[in-house]
Amino acid sequence: MNALRNKVQLIGNLGNNPEVITLDSGKKLAKFSIATNESYKNAQGEKVTDTQWHNVIAWNKTAEIIEKYVSKGNEIAVEGKLVTRSYEDKEGIKKYVTEIVVNELLLLGSK
Repeated sequence: MNALRNKVQLIGNLGNNPEVITLDSGKKLAKFSIATNESYKNAQGEKVTDTQWHNVIAWNKTAEIIEKYVSKGNEIAVEGKLVTRSYEDKEGIKKYVTEIVVNELLLLGSK
């Protein structure tokens, strides 16, 4: 049961091409966002689609795969964990970011 403590699985579409950088250490980092959609009917019986955007990061081999094979609009499945970090912006205000750190990736749809 310990493996389920911080586990996220999402299927969604990329909003933009991934941003892939190589750090000074040689490690690769891929950053991108995916959209998940949920549809329901409101009180008037109209179909409403709720879109949620999720920040996703991947390291090393997974980042290399993303760099080669993933682009804007692709449907992908990711599995990973939630990580929250903080930083200070230019005005000194503390900001918080929650991201999904990918440990598994599945490319869906057709090329």
